[in-house]
Amino acid sequence: MTQVKFTKMQGAGNDFILMEYDEYKKVEKLFPEIAIKLCDRHFGIGADGIFVPVENPKTYSDLEWLFYQADGSTAQMCGNGMRCFARFCFDKKIVNKRKFTVHTGAGKIVPEVLEDLRVKVNMGNPILEPEKIPFKGSKNLNYPLWDGVKKFNVNAVSMGNPHCVIFVKDDEDIHELAKKYGYNIEHDNLFPEKTNVEFVKVISKNKIDVAVWERGCGITLACGTGACASVVAAILNGYCDSKVDVSLPGGLLTVEWAGNSQNTNFDVFMTGEAQYVFEGSINILEN
Repeated sequence: MTQVKFTKMQGAGNDFILMEYDEYKKVEKLFPEIAIKLCDRHFGIGADGIFVPVENPKTYSDLEWLFYQADGSTAQMCGNGMRCFARFCFDKKIVNKRKFTVHTGAGKIVPEVLEDLRVKVNMGNPILEPEKIPFKGSKNLNYPLWDGVKKFNVNAVSMGNPHCVIFVKDDEDIHELAKKYGYNIEHDNLFPEKTNVEFVKVISKNKIDVAVWERGCGITLACGTGACASVVAAILNGYCDSKVDVSLPGGLLTVEWAGNSQNTNFDVFMTGEAQYVFEGSINILEN
């Protein structure tokens, strides 16, 4: 039996387990299987994923992260997780500056812990080329997808991880659509690495409502990269301006992107809260 200390945090309702690297090393050989148990909401701590900061000068970043999803898989990037990760590392003095670089599977990400303790993250350029998302459609915007029951026009965007953004009519319920169709779309053959799915209702030029089906997790209260992908798709379709409040079941995020259909070479910025839930320790049994 090994005792491991951890911190539970949440960003817009997306919740995560964070542990320092020395704690992770105690049970490293049990990963990724132990991630499933720790993230289980009935028999574990409960979380959408686990993050561990790693000091690795070979990456030419201030830190690297290890990221396990609730199903034990790894993923390239998580926007809400990055905000929690950034505040955790700043508060624990793992880094000694408010703005720093993190090496992820999506490349180098730059978070900044603001004076009000919200976190602003430079999420980098959106990836729109189908083969890089990856997406097997001939174009990434408004491409027809038939899931066997319903036809959708999908917008494929990667923020380091693939997203399928679907805009809905005013009389449609984005949450019911996410529950009903999220799994099938996540596993559709158009997305060879599976995909996150966002159902989006445009409220105004500066506000959208989003429901998320997260790859490897299912329905979640929020997704930071999904919020960014949704805003990028909304701007490219002419629905929104460059600064958009994204309302998710777990809270509000603000996403800014100066790009447009003629020039997409601009970084996406996401700002939101990262809050502590509790700290504790757990005894991990080795079977």
